[in-house]
Amino acid sequence: MIRTLRLILLGLLGLILLTLALANRAPVEVRLLPGDLAALTGLTWGMQLPLFLVIFAGILAGVLIGFVWEWFREHGHRATASQKSREVARLERELAVLRDSTSVPPKDEVLALLDKG
Repeated sequence: MIRTLRLILLGLLGLILLTLALANRAPVEVRLLPGDLAALTGLTWGMQLPLFLVIFAGILAGVLIGFVWEWFREHGHRATASQKSREVARLERELAVLRDSTSVPPKDEVLALLDKG
């Protein structure tokens, strides 16, 4: 059910993106710098691209910037989780050593079976 719903939503998204691309095929000039600043610096790089490519590139750039931003923002949480995980592993090893050193074998066979289970 969920897989079918996901496929339907992906199909609709693809159809919307295809419609957007077909409606915005006109070429636009993409320049590195505004005209006056380009003349001042001598960097007059520019190219003609279909508008839908500019739109899709903007969306992709926004998503990538968001992912990188979140990755940096969550670095502290990942570092803390890693530190706590190492601490838990160390404490579990210490607890195992303490259990082994303080365990006294029971004198009764029934109690020994119960302790093992």
